[in-house]
Formats: sequence, structure tokens, C-alpha cells
Amino acid sequence: MDRPSLTLTGIVLDTDDVEMLSEFYRRLLGWELDQDELPDWRKLRAPGGAGLSFQLDERYRPPVWPAGDDQTPMQLHLDILVTEMAPAVAWAQECGAALADFQPQDDVRVLLDPSGHPFCLYLPET
Repeated sequence: MDRPSLTLTGIVLDTDDVEMLSEFYRRLLGWELDQDELPDWRKLRAPGGAGLSFQLDERYRPPVWPAGDDQTPMQLHLDILVTEMAPAVAWAQECGAALADFQPQDDVRVLLDPSGHPFCLYLPET
């Protein structure tokens, strides 16, 4: 069987506050709002790539990073390339992110968005 045409158009994050989380990423990344169906859904448009959407889940529970037994594990995370780590971390924190307690690598910083989703800021390989 030949592979049919498949195009990834976006990533969807669950949250119990669509407006708050979408505004966090809109400010952090500087992306434009593409769809606004508050309170249930919002989508940000990425320049030249897949978008990022936010979906209401009233039973949402944030993941724990790193997860222990009987804790909600991270299901996915976003990797965000930065050119300088310290200013990027400071900006993310100003936007509302929290630095995770556990940092597994020197050239990566794990942060938590306002809904508790981990995301990584990383430097280009040298």
C-alpha cells in the first residue's frame, strides 16, 4: 500500500483555561491568533509551520516532571530553539513559565507553562 498524503498541521494542548494558556504561548512565541472559539478552543498560527492549539478539558490534570509512581506523566513536550539561554529563560518566566526543579542537561532548560505542560528551551548544536 502506498502512503497516503498526511500533513501534520498542529499540536493540541489540553488545559482547563484555554484563554490563559493560548495567551501565554502567543506572547512567548509572538504568533498570531488564527482561530478563536472561546472558551473551548483557540489556535495560534506559526509562520511557515504547524500551529499550536488549545482545547478545554475541564478535568485536566497537569503532568508531573519528572513523574513518579501514580503521578500523571508528561505525554509530550515542545522543543523551542533559542540563540541565548539566559534571556530566553528570563522571557519565558516573564510570560508566566516556571523553571522546572529537575534539569537533565546543561544546554537545555525545562520550564513549565501556566497549565503545567513541560517545554524545553535548547541551544543550537555547535
